[in-house]
Amino acid sequence: QVHLVEAGGRLVQAGGSLRLSCAGSGRTFTSYTMGWFRQAPGKEREFVAGITWSADSTYYGDAVKGRFFISRDNARNTVFLQMNNLKPEDTAVYYCAAKRSVSVLSMPYDYWGQGTQVTVSL
Repeated sequence: QVHLVEAGGRLVQAGGSLRLSCAGSGRTFTSYTMGWFRQAPGKEREFVAGITWSADSTYYGDAVKGRFFISRDNARNTVFLQMNNLKPEDTAVYYCAAKRSVSVLSMPYDYWGQGTQVTVSL
């Protein structure tokens, strides 16, 4: 069982940066594949970024490639999402998720946080 808590979401101006964090509980956190997803009002949930348990591979959705960067600190049971050059279309609730499977891009993910709101204004 993994419990995930996101933090760092807030209102930011377009062009700005933000770093989200996701703190996980559980002794086996380091063995989990981790992902960030987002969901804007009226839209489907979207894959943002994912990272393998060892951090040797990272994956990004097309909308955020080159602007967002995922990383993890297994010693602190924490995953980060660095978001740069934010755009109004990045406005969404951002969710952290974990899975035992090594496949970052496939669903489902087994555990989800409650989400953190990111709002990007013009």
